[in-house]
Amino acid sequence: MLHRLDGIVLRTTDYGESNKVVTILTPEEGKTALMARGAKKPKSPFASACQPLIHAVFVYYQGRGMGSLNQADIVTSFRKLRTDLLLTAYATYTLELIDRLTEDRTPSRPLYDLAYFVLLAMEEGADPEVLVRLAETKMLAFTGSAPLLHACRECGSAEGPFRFSMQHGGVLCPDHQYDAERLMPVGPKTIKLLRLFQQMPPDRIGEIRVKPETKKEMKLLLETYYDTYVGVRLKARRFLEQMEAMENPED
Repeated sequence: MLHRLDGIVLRTTDYGESNKVVTILTPEEGKTALMARGAKKPKSPFASACQPLIHAVFVYYQGRGMGSLNQADIVTSFRKLRTDLLLTAYATYTLELIDRLTEDRTPSRPLYDLAYFVLLAMEEGADPEVLVRLAETKMLAFTGSAPLLHACRECGSAEGPFRFSMQHGGVLCPDHQYDAERLMPVGPKTIKLLRLFQQMPPDRIGEIRVKPETKKEMKLLLETYYDTYVGVRLKARRFLEQMEAMENPED
């Protein structure tokens, strides 16, 4: 049976001398792996479409096993993301994060929309570091381990100013900030921004200008939270860190 799906290429894996297994993210079928026969050959009709950071329409035959690609037509090439090394690092990290935290064949329109929104916004010149923090915050909801940011973890009070406790997995109100040395060194503005990322659909957030110190605090909090509660180790994270160090050697 033939299927026609809109999808974003998350990753590709060589298979044999000339084939590739292409893993795509689709709104209807979730994360799906397809066999692209001959895709490694330079003259293959699949060669250009079967690359990470490509948005295309895929037509494939689905039998009992893995689907077999019949046709792939590029919709958005995200050329800027694939030619600018720093943007490549941010985009690749985002897609690997989504890939690692997503089960196969689990449809989710919001997840697909998040991936497409982040890539398109990066392509159009929005701050890629802020977009990565947005993606990281949103993906925590898919793992079932999102931090509590809108009320105190201890008493449920919505009265701030809040401080973030990694031990508690969320914020604490002034009445429960007993051990200040164990609280994360992040300010109320950072917590408020992450709460906005957590609660609002990406396309409704709009353009946000974030100060360098707030970016550093978001990165520290989210990296520590992922290491503590999620435990994924992403290959693209090392590449991104190297590119960021080259871009900002004084940090």
